[in-house]
Amino acid sequence: MIDLRSDTVTKPTESMRRAAYEAEVGDDVYGEDPTVNRLEEKAAELLGKEKALFVTSGTQGNQIAALTHCRPGDEVIMEASSHIYIYEVGGFSALANVQIRPVPGINGAMNTVDVKNTIRAENIHYPTTSLICIENTHNLAGGAVLPLSHMQEISQLAKENNLQVHLDGARLFNAQVASGISVKEYAKNVDSVQFCLSKGLGAPVGSIIAGTEEFINRARKWRKMLGGGLRQVGMIAAPGLVALEENINRLAEDHAHAKLLADGLANMNGLKVENKVETNIIIVNVKETKHTPETFVEALKSKGVLAGVFGLDTIRFVTHYDVSREDIDKALIAVQEIL
Repeated sequence: MIDLRSDTVTKPTESMRRAAYEAEVGDDVYGEDPTVNRLEEKAAELLGKEKALFVTSGTQGNQIAALTHCRPGDEVIMEASSHIYIYEVGGFSALANVQIRPVPGINGAMNTVDVKNTIRAENIHYPTTSLICIENTHNLAGGAVLPLSHMQEISQLAKENNLQVHLDGARLFNAQVASGISVKEYAKNVDSVQFCLSKGLGAPVGSIIAGTEEFINRARKWRKMLGGGLRQVGMIAAPGLVALEENINRLAEDHAHAKLLADGLANMNGLKVENKVETNIIIVNVKETKHTPETFVEALKSKGVLAGVFGLDTIRFVTHYDVSREDIDKALIAVQEIL
């Protein structure tokens, strides 16, 4: 089965499995797991931040950021199709007790003037705007890379209004490889950042959040409250270290495969590739075929290809290191046979 549903389906590499088996461990709640400590130090160095914290998932990392930056009743500005707003089960409102103020964007990027106009003035009737969240790469925009200039504008606007900025960088290393701009350069423009080890980087589980030492000290306590304080977790952190050491540059291969797949699909009657493919995500409109997204995905499955329903008229393909060039060719043949 060729699995193109998501880059979360990757299996740990042999070196990851070996690293997990051989990992030196300790109790991480006491700060005594040397493998976790090395992972956090490595991540902080890559991002140019003072400290980092290993968390169980990207959703937990984003939630901890909201809890750390905000107070109950605050308002958080983010792009209207952001992952936090659409796919994280309302956690910001349910757990951090903050209100989300969505701002429509283009390719995942909010207009800076719109953001400025959304920041609440001081008024007894209004919630307090405390945080702006941005996403890079942007999932629902088809893995779009947010321009560095956009992040710089948001950062400047936040400083002028005494706001914090959090980056949901679940696929931030995809942005680095696609743009040639380092994650450290991106992270300069935010107060905190989250990235996933378990997507294109291929680790079996885990994410990182990073920021100032003071931010991480408070975030660590929130992680414990959420049940994310783990014990001999070096066995999980070790594959994350391997991911950062071995799997960053190879993301370029995933991007190349995505472009090959997108080019092939775009040349098929009845299909429309809706996004400019910059990284590893392809969004395909199937409205002009005889299929709904659901029936198209089922037809693909019968031919040994897995994809995901992604909207009323769209399906999504995501490339990753378990998908080869040969798999891309086979997937294209399967789609053509369905059409």
